[in-house]
Amino acid sequence: MSDPFKHHSSGLDSPALGALAVTPSDSADLATAIRAVTIGGGGTLAFVGVDGTTCTTGELPAGTYALRASSIRATGTTATDITGWI
Repeated sequence: MSDPFKHHSSGLDSPALGALAVTPSDSADLATAIRAVTIGGGGTLAFVGVDGTTCTTGELPAGTYALRASSIRATGTTATDITGWI
């Protein structure tokens, strides 16, 4: 299949290039940084931003959220069915 967009640069507001299933971990980073996350089961997210800052959200409903993260931490994360968008 040809890709008519292969020569275009990808910005943060561009469509995702891929996805990965996320298993929260306090010791392992994601295979690649993500630009957004979808949670299937609402809850909180604890994550480390690409700048190294650790953040924890309040209670979130199921949905998709824009955030750049290098890891999703187990401690502080209660959301389930997490997909990271690259």
